[in-house]
Amino acid sequence: MSSTEKTTLADNPALTRSHYKHFLKIPTRWMDNDVYGHVNNVVYYSFFDTVINDYLIKQGGLDIHNGAVVGYAVETTCKFHQSLRFPEVIDAGMRVAHLGNSSVKYEIGLFKEGSDQAAATGHFVHVFVDSSTDKPVSMPATIRSALSALQGSAAQAL
Repeated sequence: MSSTEKTTLADNPALTRSHYKHFLKIPTRWMDNDVYGHVNNVVYYSFFDTVINDYLIKQGGLDIHNGAVVGYAVETTCKFHQSLRFPEVIDAGMRVAHLGNSSVKYEIGLFKEGSDQAAATGHFVHVFVDSSTDKPVSMPATIRSALSALQGSAAQAL
């Protein structure tokens, strides 16, 4: 990446904690590191999935085992800004960028504990579907209400 392509805080305010409304602490594990000594890229997506689904279950009442409606991931992206390593604790930040009838776009930032600059940023799109037909449906009111609380910026305390 050339210096003209490098993402900076001035270019992308999503690189700071203040962009996110909800945080979850996620400890890295020994097995998360790859042969290069840092968390493997695929694990970052697992962190994204964890902060989102933890929130949907605890705040939105999502029943992942027996619910009539579930969320399917239909799009994900991740940009890597710094390496993460075991044994670090990751602060996974999340906000809702777009809330539709049956879909939601989350923005996620992964931070080293105590750091204000994101080690990785990305987005994740869920489409809510009927669990028996796999057809899109309106998201349940409890989930919509929980996700509405995450629209906008301004971080909550960890």
